[in-house]
Amino acid sequence: MAQLYFYYSAMNAGKSTALLQSAHNYREQGMQVALYTAAIDDRYGQGVIRSRIGLQENALQFGDDTAFFEPIELQHLDTPLACVLVDEAQFLSRQQVDELAKVVDKLDIPVLCFGIRTDFQSEMFPGSSRLLAIADKIQELKTVCTCGRKATMIVRLDESGQIVAAGDQVQIGGNDRYVSKCRRHYRELMDGAS
Repeated sequence: MAQLYFYYSAMNAGKSTALLQSAHNYREQGMQVALYTAAIDDRYGQGVIRSRIGLQENALQFGDDTAFFEPIELQHLDTPLACVLVDEAQFLSRQQVDELAKVVDKLDIPVLCFGIRTDFQSEMFPGSSRLLAIADKIQELKTVCTCGRKATMIVRLDESGQIVAAGDQVQIGGNDRYVSKCRRHYRELMDGAS
């Protein structure tokens, strides 16, 4: 029976690598998959999922107004899908997460969503919040702070490498803009930035 999965972490935990490995595993068995990534994240080009270790693959893009159920249903009728994989799932809306759950429930296709749970101010992203509420299986992908503890928080940096304590929830960036920290070091850095 198909399930809705949410794999979450702080930044730099290998979410995209895990997604691409999952897609490879299905394809290696001769199965078809559908890959999605957020249109807002164009760091590596439009519709590209890329891991920090250099793996990459083209994907369909989703934006604020993207519907999932009907396009996936049509694709599934044409070429049966074994799995749907979504990168940058934190950028999904509540309605989009519910549509992906409908893909699982009505089409019996597993959906694997990969994303971060909270932003640099430790506030939940809407997509992540909904996934945590309704996913059948939730798994944390772990990464570490510079001190060696588990990193659960994200610090945003400006162009000169200084800590950013306020601003818009979404600002696309990678290692140059975000650093994963344990809660203790996150608090110390944020208190110093205030």
